[in-house]
Amino acid sequence: MAIKSKTDETAMLAESAPAAMFAGEPGAKGIEQTVAALKDGMAQAAVGFEKTQARVKEGMEKAMRTAEDFVSFGQGNMEAMMKAGQIWAAGMQDIGKQFAATAQGSMEETMATFKALATVRSLKDAIDLQTGFARTTIEKTLAESGKLTDASIKLTEQTMAPITARVSLAVEKFAKPV
Repeated sequence: MAIKSKTDETAMLAESAPAAMFAGEPGAKGIEQTVAALKDGMAQAAVGFEKTQARVKEGMEKAMRTAEDFVSFGQGNMEAMMKAGQIWAAGMQDIGKQFAATAQGSMEETMATFKALATVRSLKDAIDLQTGFARTTIEKTLAESGKLTDASIKLTEQTMAPITARVSLAVEKFAKPV
C-alpha cells in the first residue's frame, strides 16, 4: 500500500466538500447564481400561478353568472308560457260563452218560427215565414262568424304577446357578442 500524504487528503476533502465551504473558490459564485436563478424562477412561477388562478376564478364567476342568467331566463320563459296559457283559457271561455249565447238565441228563434208556422193560414204565409227565417239565420250566421273570427284573432294576438316579448328579449339579450 502506498502512503498518502497530507496534500492528497486535502485534495480529496476539497473534492467531496460542498462548494459553499470554499467561498473564495470560483465555483461558489456559480452556485450563488444558480440559487438566485432558482429563487427568481420560483417567484416568476408563483406570479404566473397567481395570474392563472385569477383567470380561472374570473372564468368560473363568468360561467356562474351565465348559468344564473340562463336559469333566470328559463324562469321568465315559463312565466310567459303560463301567462299565455291563462290568457288562452280565459279567451276560450269567453268565446265558448259567446258561442253558447249565439246558439241559444238561434234555438229560441227557430222555436219561435216553428210556433209561428203552426198558426199560419196559407201556404204563401208559411213560405214567407220560412224565407224570412232562412234570410235572418244566414245574416246572423255571417255576423256571428265574423265576430267569432275577430275574437279568435284577438285571442291569438293576446296569447302570443307574452311569448313574443320573450323571443324579442332573447334576441336582444343573446344576440350581443360576448
